[in-house]
Amino acid sequence: MFSKFIITVFVIAVAVIVLRQRSSNQGKNNQRAKTSQTPKPNGAISKGPEKGQLSKDMQLGAYLFLLLTAGIGGAMYYFQWQDDHSVLTINLYRDSQIEPVSYDVYKYQLREKSFITIGGLSVAVASSERMEIVGLE
Repeated sequence: MFSKFIITVFVIAVAVIVLRQRSSNQGKNNQRAKTSQTPKPNGAISKGPEKGQLSKDMQLGAYLFLLLTAGIGGAMYYFQWQDDHSVLTINLYRDSQIEPVSYDVYKYQLREKSFITIGGLSVAVASSERMEIVGLE
């Protein structure tokens, strides 16, 4: 999961660098075009937004989309991490014992026939034992 986050940050950084480079190149091209422009006959007035304004609006939209995407990704990562670190109680019922043995386990440490407790103890469940998980939804 962390590697996906790093890759996403890398892609975002590359996109920002490319956008900045394009905008600086467009600024140079606009300056060249202004110096070689010929006046329009009869003082014609162009209708609609200027080209530079549209470009700034698109740039703002792209940055807002980028921010929204990063925010949603970060929120999803946080909620997944929070779910993985919820504490479950596992009761193991053995044939020879009347009372179950209880363990506290993080959800991401739980496997099909084994688990690692919060204290770091690795427990393998035998086929003769019955495992009850308290706290799963």
